[in-house]
Amino acid sequence: MPAEGKSDMDRIGLFSEMGYVTIGDKYVSHYMRPFNEAASKNRQMLPGGTKTLSALQAGYFEPQFVRIFDGEAYSNPVQLRRRYRLAESKKNLGKAFLPSNGDKLPCGLGSYYGTIGGSYAYFSPQLKAKERYIPPGKNFYTNPGKKGTGYGYANLTIGEQYPHEPDGYEEERINAKKAQEEHKRLVKGGPFKLNLYPQEYFDMNPYFNDKPLPPVKKPPPEKPIAPPFKPSSPAKKSGGMKGGTFDPYPSHSADPYVIKKCKAVTTNKERQIFHPPPGPKSRPVTSIITLNVTR
Repeated sequence: MPAEGKSDMDRIGLFSEMGYVTIGDKYVSHYMRPFNEAASKNRQMLPGGTKTLSALQAGYFEPQFVRIFDGEAYSNPVQLRRRYRLAESKKNLGKAFLPSNGDKLPCGLGSYYGTIGGSYAYFSPQLKAKERYIPPGKNFYTNPGKKGTGYGYANLTIGEQYPHEPDGYEEERINAKKAQEEHKRLVKGGPFKLNLYPQEYFDMNPYFNDKPLPPVKKPPPEKPIAPPFKPSSPAKKSGGMKGGTFDPYPSHSADPYVIKKCKAVTTNKERQIFHPPPGPKSRPVTSIITLNVTR
């Protein structure tokens, strides 16, 4: 039974409460613990290291070189390449083509070194022979232009001055009058007038009518429009005069006159009226600004 608290039997009904995490093992911290403990214990696999490809047998997986075919003849690759070149050289019809010379590089501007055909006369910068330049002749000399616009100034034109001719003031009106008189002379008679004017269907007065007019229609009597309702005056507030009520001020009723009873005045033993003591009286206070100035 434990020294303090209830026993396991009283708490959960068991003789002994088992641990919830382990079965009594010691706690091992995961801090600085290896990920794979088995890899750090006992002897491990030791590889022989990497091998580089070389002519030695150590660069291959097999301890001895094993031929692919049994009884294979020995062949020299250098001799085979030479035989192939001799067989190919017999196919040539002549000697090998050799260029006459290497490529030539141009040397400066205007030089034809390294070109195929050399210089061309058409691209020569030499100028062609030209005929002698003959300047054109001078223009003929004339008198300078005369100043003026021509209106109101004489002797400003190339030819002679135009002679003055009289111009009538009413020339257009006289010509029109002559044309009108000539037109009247050519007219043989007056204007054409027709004597068969139908007087029975048409009249000079377009509003003339033989039928009597219908009686005049009387307009319907207009209904009088009732005047809008207007209150006599704005609403009045109820007061001492009772101006805002519907009925006039009610008549005064005779009430019996009753004398009110006077209450006794509270006095002390000396028959003096009690007056409460006055409250605290205010006193002059110095302002904060004045105190700061004084200090």
